Amino acid sequence: MPFQEQTLVKTRESILSVNRVLRNTYLLLSLTLVFSAITAYTAMIINAAPMNIFVLLLGYFGLLFITTRLRNSAWGLLAIFAFTGFLGYTLGPILNLYIKSFSNGTQLIMTSLGATGVIFFGLSAYALTTRKDFSYLAGFLFVGISAAFILGLVSMFFHLSMLSLLVSCAFVLLSSGIILFQTSLIINGGERNYIMATITLYIALFNLFISLLNILSVFGGRR
Repeated sequence: MPFQEQTLVKTRESILSVNRVLRNTYLLLSLTLVFSAITAYTAMIINAAPMNIFVLLLGYFGLLFITTRLRNSAWGLLAIFAFTGFLGYTLGPILNLYIKSFSNGTQLIMTSLGATGVIFFGLSAYALTTRKDFSYLAGFLFVGISAAFILGLVSMFFHLSMLSLLVSCAFVLLSSGIILFQTSLIINGGERNYIMATITLYIALFNLFISLLNILSVFGGRR
């Protein structure tokens, strides 16, 4: 086979592979978001108590580790639904708290949800249309998320509302960067595993929603 034909075949195969990962990622992301919403609603209906921080961290990192280890097998699909379902369930008590604590709690939740959707679709569309390579953000995002996570724990344990607000602002920017980074990674062939791509985007959306909700609570009317 001539060199040009080999190049065309490889290019075509690469494009098909990227499109397959992108399609599977968005399909799985949609399904996990729906499942997460169901578990969150279930937790709200039964009025589940807020989860202990240590149990929350153990469940989060434990299920994340399991999903990562099983990412190349069919069990990875079960693991990612367990992970997203768990996070959805932990979200239920938080949403109930906002509804009970603020006179416009439902409005705050819907506004945060809408803003999360607009940001995700806007950034995804930008990355897909421009096809820019945002891989240079990797180091910054890793350091930024690590620092914001630690500061978030400090604000939680010491009840520092101003620090919590600043951490939320940081997570909005960092989560937006992750959406650009991960989408760019897929379309430029740097991510071939749709389970890992899905879990990265899901975590970014989860943090984005929670952070926006915390920021918007400043404008909420406490009961």
